Amino acid sequence: MYLTSDAQVRNILIVDDSAFEQRMLVDLLSEMPYRVSVAFNGEQGYQLALSGQPDLILLDVRMPNMDGYTCCRLLKANPATRDIPIIFLSGTEAVEDRIMGLQLGGVDFVSKPFTPGELAARIHVHLNLMKRPPVAAAETGPLDTDSVIVNAAKRLIYDNLAALPGLAEIAASVGTYREKLNQLFRTHTGMTVFAYIREARIQRGMHLLRDTDMDVQDIALLLGFANAGNFATAFRERMGTTPSSYRTSIIKTCD
Repeated sequence: MYLTSDAQVRNILIVDDSAFEQRMLVDLLSEMPYRVSVAFNGEQGYQLALSGQPDLILLDVRMPNMDGYTCCRLLKANPATRDIPIIFLSGTEAVEDRIMGLQLGGVDFVSKPFTPGELAARIHVHLNLMKRPPVAAAETGPLDTDSVIVNAAKRLIYDNLAALPGLAEIAASVGTYREKLNQLFRTHTGMTVFAYIREARIQRGMHLLRDTDMDVQDIALLLGFANAGNFATAFRERMGTTPSSYRTSIIKTCD
């Protein structure tokens, strides 16, 4: 039997739409010193994580209504739940899916069908590795749902500037739809999603021009522009100068 290092009973949330898989996981975990709760989709799992504050989440990837990736984005965008370790469970072994799960903040990715002993060992390891810090006074309460969606969308945008999906896909990836996401961005940022993306690209471009030696062409591609000319046009409209002139002025200032 696996015991946590401090002999403390830990709470584990299982989020999986398959009743069979849920029962199998519950049976496995019931043999160990864990309290277990279950949810049938990502939306329910997110709400249970908020209210129950589990020590670890076993999160299926493919689920109706809200999949595991979307649920993870929301969990990581909320200060109340962002430090909960998430182990993804999936029937796929595709490398891109595993990379996606880890990039979103999962601590592990286990393919189904899994070996019970291996999964138990991974749970044990991550529970003992992750000592959740106390939540600061300003973060004792969870963010409202709209703020969490906006935060999750912002992170998705920053992480994918080079190849952003369309607005509808961005919205679906954070559990909403395009019109609602635009409305939330106007309320929380004073900009539409597209305006926010333009600003994020310019701000990131300023950082790269200032702190790296990358060619302007390479920066343009990294930011999602088709070429250096398009980047220069957008940059000049926003900053009143070209990327090259901006970099030159920074260098002169430092000298």
